[in-house]
Amino acid sequence: MAETQIEWTDATWNPVAGCSILTAGCTNCYAMQMARRLEAMGVTKYEGLTRKSGNRAVWTGVVREDRAALNIPFAWRKSRKIFVNSMSDLFHDAVSDEFISDVWGVMRATPQHNYQILTKRPERMAEVVSRTIPDVLPNVWLGTSVENADVIHRIDDLRAVPAAIRFISFEPLIGSVGAVDLANVHWAIVGGESGLNARPIREDWIDEIYAQCDTYGTAFFFKQWGTWGKDNKKRSKKANGREYRGRIWNEMPTAPEAI
Repeated sequence: MAETQIEWTDATWNPVAGCSILTAGCTNCYAMQMARRLEAMGVTKYEGLTRKSGNRAVWTGVVREDRAALNIPFAWRKSRKIFVNSMSDLFHDAVSDEFISDVWGVMRATPQHNYQILTKRPERMAEVVSRTIPDVLPNVWLGTSVENADVIHRIDDLRAVPAAIRFISFEPLIGSVGAVDLANVHWAIVGGESGLNARPIREDWIDEIYAQCDTYGTAFFFKQWGTWGKDNKKRSKKANGREYRGRIWNEMPTAPEAI
């Protein structure tokens, strides 16, 4: 577990390492570059998880369960929001049902924390959670990533997951998602892409999501413009800032009864 600069969480916890490219949102995934750097630093956990492709690192598809990491949250006494598997996807096909259940056991035993689990595979999340997890934990938030209209079906899969809080990360937002149905979705994170090969974000794409959040009472969190501004010009992430509609949006969800 480590402190993090991710605006919507306090710390990260990675009991799984490694992933594979699934859809367009994965193309410039920061975790691939980070895994490459960690391997170069001699961190055994990340050996062989990426390969070079031109000037960048891409996943090899190797996924590694790290049982030693299951002990880490017990050392954190102070309440934190914890992003689970910032360097992987807990619901990747290569992660066993047994290991997912063990992760849930840790989260059950540490109710002082709020755990945020984000997947690009919500159909497996719905299937595994419904079949193997006996109860809905109020401190476990379950979410999916939606980068454009091609993958909005993930929202319906997410709605099928028993959860206290459901959330969507519209990041990197690389296309319009239209008038998405946010019924029973409690939180939306929106952000543009950063990095050398970042793809531009458009303000009207953000407007669509903001309008739906207003309609459905979904908390709205604007994370970043990334390295593209609302004038569609590329510049540094710091220069772009986080202001949207004249303010900073840091709304967080509140837990209804589990549905």
